[in-house]
Parts: sequence; C-alpha cells; structure tokens
Amino acid sequence: MAFLQVDRGTRAEQTLELRGERMLLGRHPNCQIVLDNAAVSRHHAQILESHGHYYLEDLRSRNHTYLNGEILEGRTELNDADVIKVCDVVMSFHLKLPSAPDGTLAGAEFPGTQSGRAQPVSDSKRVVIGDGPNDSSSIIGTQDAKVSSSLLLRVRPEAKLRAVLEISNALAGTLKFDEVLEKILDGLFKVFPQAENGAVLLKDKQRGGKLMVQADKSRRGEGGEARVSMTIVERALESGEAILSADALSDQRFEMSESLSSLQIRSMMCVPLVSTVEENLGVIQIDTHDLKHRFSEDDLDMLVSVASQASLAVENAALHEEIVNKRDFERDLEFAMQVQLGFLPSKRPKPDGYEFYDYYEAALQVGGDYFDYIVLADGRVAMALGDVAGKGMPAALLMARLYSSARYQLLTQPSAGTALTGVNADIASSGLGYRFITGVLAILDPTTHDVVVANAGHMAPLLRRADGEVEQLALQNSGMPLGVVPDETYGETALKVELGDTIVVYTDGVTEAMNPENEIYGRERLMEYLSGGPAQAQDLVNGVIADVEKFCAGRPQRDDVCLVCMHRTG
Repeated sequence: MAFLQVDRGTRAEQTLELRGERMLLGRHPNCQIVLDNAAVSRHHAQILESHGHYYLEDLRSRNHTYLNGEILEGRTELNDADVIKVCDVVMSFHLKLPSAPDGTLAGAEFPGTQSGRAQPVSDSKRVVIGDGPNDSSSIIGTQDAKVSSSLLLRVRPEAKLRAVLEISNALAGTLKFDEVLEKILDGLFKVFPQAENGAVLLKDKQRGGKLMVQADKSRRGEGGEARVSMTIVERALESGEAILSADALSDQRFEMSESLSSLQIRSMMCVPLVSTVEENLGVIQIDTHDLKHRFSEDDLDMLVSVASQASLAVENAALHEEIVNKRDFERDLEFAMQVQLGFLPSKRPKPDGYEFYDYYEAALQVGGDYFDYIVLADGRVAMALGDVAGKGMPAALLMARLYSSARYQLLTQPSAGTALTGVNADIASSGLGYRFITGVLAILDPTTHDVVVANAGHMAPLLRRADGEVEQLALQNSGMPLGVVPDETYGETALKVELGDTIVVYTDGVTEAMNPENEIYGRERLMEYLSGGPAQAQDLVNGVIADVEKFCAGRPQRDDVCLVCMHRTG
C-alpha cells in the first residue's frame, strides 16, 4: 500500500491512497488523478505498481514530470518520501500513511475520507486536484427515472399495492438483464395465478428495432417455444394501448390471425413497456387457455400498473449492461493506450553536436500517428514518422504494423529510399486493403553531417537554416502513400546539415488545427513561426505547440498531433 500527499496546491495536505496497478495523472477526465491545470498534459504521467514496488513514468508530457527536482526520464522506481512535481502541483510519495503536522493521520479532515484514512484512488475512482482558486471536483451524475403511468383506482388499492410489491421484491437487487426478465415473469405469475404462458418481447437495437422474444415462461415448465401472437403484439405497439381479450378466438379485432388458433390462445393481455422518455421498449403478453378463469378489466388495470415497474427494471438493466460494456471497453482502451505508448521511443538519441526533441498527443486515447528513433550499427541515426488516416483503435492497429515494418527495414536496408520501398511492399502485401498511410524516413550521419530523406506522400519536412530561412525538403522525390502501389520505388533527397540548421517533421494534426472561425493553422503559419522561433529543439517544439493552441483558442483537438525536431548545435 502506498500514498500520495499533496504538498502544494489548493488541496494541500490531502492524502490519496493508491489502489490499482496503474494510476494516470493528467488533466483529462479519464485520469485517476485529475490535475486541473491547463499546463498539465492530458495524460501527463503514470504510477505503476508491480509486486509491491511503485514506478513513476512521464508520458511524454510537454512540461515534464520532476522527481526530486530532476526531470524524469524513463520509468523510475519510487522510494519513500520522494517528491513529485507536475507543473504547480507538488506531491510526496509515501509507503505508509503520513502524519499531519499536529500528529494526527493525514487526510482525516478532507471530504470523502474516513476518519484516519486517506482518500482511496483506483481504476474506478477519480479525484481532482486543482492548483488555483477555481479547482473543480469529481462529480458522479445520476439519472432520476420517473414512472410515467400512474396507478389506476378501479382495482382495490390493497390488491394493486400487493401486486407492485410482488414485482418490486422480485426485482430487488437484480441488475443482470436476463435475470430481470425472468423475475418479471415470475412476479407476474404470482400476481395472476390463472396465467398459463407469459413472454417479454423487446426491441433489439442491433437488428434495427426488430421485436425479439427475450424471455418466456409456462406453467408446464420453463423454456421451449414462446407462445406469442404477433398480431396482438403489433396492435399493442402501434396503438400504444394495453389490450385485453376475454376470448381472443372470437374477438373480431383478431379474426384474421392464424397464430391465435394454432397457439390455442383464449383469454390474453398484452401491455406495452414504455421507457421514462416514453419510448416503446417492447411488450409483455400473458395468456390462459381456460375461459373459466379469463382475465378481466381489473386484471388489465393491474398489469398496466405493474408494467410501469417492469419497464423501469428493464430500462435500468439495459443501462447497467451498457455501462458495464462501456467500462470494459474503456479498460481495453486504456490498456491499448499503454501498449501504444510503449511503441514510442523512451529515450531520444544524443549524437555529438545534435539534439532531438519531439511531441506526441493522440486526439483520442489511442491514435494513428507514429514516430521512432533507430540508432543503426554504423552510428547513423534514423528518424521515422508516419500518419495513418483516421484515428482511434483501427488507426492504432495499423500504426503498430507500420512501427514494426519500419524498424525491420531500417535495420536491414542500406538507405532511406530502399527502407521505405521495403515498408511499402510489406504494407501492400499485408492484406489490409486500401489504407491511406503516409510516412517519412530520414537518416543522419553525425560524423559527416549528411542527411538522406525519403518521403511516401507525406507533408514535406521543413529545413530551417541558421539565418532563419525555411524551406521544404524532398518535394520532388515524394512518392505515393504507402500500400497504394505495391512496386513503388522511392527516391531520396540528400543534404548537408550546417551549424545551427534545424529539421522539423510533423503530421497534419499541426497544420490542420482549426480555430473557432473554422480557419486552419496551415503550413505557411508554421513556417513563419519556425523562421523566428527559438534555436533549441525543445524550446522550438514547445513553442510550436503553444502557438497552435493559442490559434485554436480552446477549440478541441481534431486530429493526432506529432512533431519531431533535429537541431545541429555544433
């Protein structure tokens, strides 16, 4: 067990108990520890637990994560009393619950904590830590479900109350969809002892709203083929009215129905199930073969009353199932994000006389942008960047394929052009179908200062000379996007990197960022900023991102953003 104590921030001295294998820190609402500060990256850092040991890792944040005053690089094990700084929020890590200055246990006076206990944080619990007077709090919203149909007064009140209580007791503590439907029928068979068969039909959204039998019950034994007349069911849904037929076979409303005769349905009731927003969910139908115990109008009134309870139970069960499925999907997405972050390089190359810096942020939890550094056996440094059309899980899966192919080709081919040609052949023969994937490979020889660039339909890299002049590279030798033409051969552009020169490679998430007036940032604006931007690679990359965010004026990010910079320092 471990704890984080907030040492600086508006919730100073708040103590958080770390529960779970992975705790995300950042400003995005899906983080377990939300840091409400615009300077914090959406997914800034993470704390990982493995066999009782805790590790801190920066997730390529723009403003870094500091551990004991030093910029954190890679994954580092946490020790007791280590100090973590994320922008203006300072926290200390403890293996035991720390004590407050007055000797009491920390966290005892804060909302949401138990006496003498720290506030727990796990993958199902989130807390918000602000760094200013307007810090927010984590709020869980609930829906107030109201039954639309009121109880009718013609039936004896005590009988109606008993019927509603029968259904309520049957459904108490049950949220699994199948169990809810079974208990509805069990409750109805207790309320209506003359009922011989019952069925619940619900609209299936995955089948275009088609009515499907979801549960059925018979006095002669559960299961088997449901005894349902679609003539009556469709009539009830179309009219929105409950239907009672004392003798369905002689009822003129259904004289054309062959199913009533074949099913030997005599007395029956069919009542629509209506949601809290007055949407038809389906129907409940019960019937009997014995005309001596036929259903009456009082029975119909009672079924209409308990159908409201049943509708609410069905709606809640469906909502619960949707929440469970969404939670499982989000958990898979978080794992996918962790895997994708593992594809990105954990360290930047440091050849003599050069510095590298980069920025990556997916529009969703996972994305299709990709970059990598590969140090070759002869000392050359390869830089790869790619962009898969689209975003989300499909783009992320293709990005993983692009990552492995680019690494293999760069390590086995002699030049950037032949490596890119190999990547294209691999993607084209992979059976993925047509996918719009662009990419750039650049190989630097730090001893001769030669750079060779190969481009597969990507935006041209930008070269900024020491005097501020900015030009586009490899415009003439740019080939088709990857996977379009299987036998495409990619050319190369060679150049000499002089002192103070800078090469910037980026994806369209930078240039196609849009402001509230629907104007895009554009390549010209990017080149203008680079011309007068800072000399150092880190400052230049951070400056570009800040300029893009200023231009967007709060408009949400539309696409994945990736930017890689190489600068010759001398």
